[in-house]
Amino acid sequence: MPSASLVIATYNWPEALDLVLRSVRAQRQMPTEVLVADDGSGEATRHVVTAHQTDFPVPLLHVWHEDRGFRLAAIRNEAIRRASGDYIIQIDGDMVLHPRFVAAHARFAQRGAYVQGSRCLLGPNLTQALLRDRQHAVAWFAADLRNRQNAWYLPWLAPFVRGPRDPNRRTRGCHMAFWRDDLCLVNGYDESFVGWGREDSELAARLIHSGIRRRNFKFGAVAYHLWHEEACRGRFSVNESRYEATLREKRRRCLHGLVGEFPEAVV
Repeated sequence: MPSASLVIATYNWPEALDLVLRSVRAQRQMPTEVLVADDGSGEATRHVVTAHQTDFPVPLLHVWHEDRGFRLAAIRNEAIRRASGDYIIQIDGDMVLHPRFVAAHARFAQRGAYVQGSRCLLGPNLTQALLRDRQHAVAWFAADLRNRQNAWYLPWLAPFVRGPRDPNRRTRGCHMAFWRDDLCLVNGYDESFVGWGREDSELAARLIHSGIRRRNFKFGAVAYHLWHEEACRGRFSVNESRYEATLREKRRRCLHGLVGEFPEAVV
């Protein structure tokens, strides 16, 4: 079983983060550590993390940088740098976890591959009820589940699900997993990506160009995505252009990533 670091990205939604951390506490198999990758949240988020740190069952680190706009790629890299696990499980701070989420990832991990996980979308009514009651358990038959099939826990079926193999289809950074060595190979996230969109697809493309195949994980690591308004997508076209350049040039490493600059980054 690999040592696994759970990285949770968050920004100024402390109520959701509290719910996510409660669902981590309920895991049948705990990760080695949990790192909250905080893209510049205020004091309310810090208070949530500090409160959980007093009796959290594994080390809980708060990795924070100054709020200078949407810099998700940069804060995820910083959390990865500080992680000690061989395996990085990555979620967003609005993803409530099934009790067997971490255990399922530990069983599914396979060398030479990264994992694209699925998610069950919760509607606004169910989301508000969970936040109000501070309740992280979600029943399969609950009302206001948007894609109920993704709430099925059928681990014996997971290895038979193929799904898309390319980074351009349904790549979602809110639920992914990687071997740490593979992230180092491609230099992690490209910190040139600022604003919403495509930093996850671009990373996936470089992994694939480097010979790391994609495995789609469904019916095992079940996660429930809390409803929220969509983020501003003002810089999407710029990020899309960066992503298309990576595809076109078959880039395997990025220039501004985990370890600074690679002069041969586009080789």
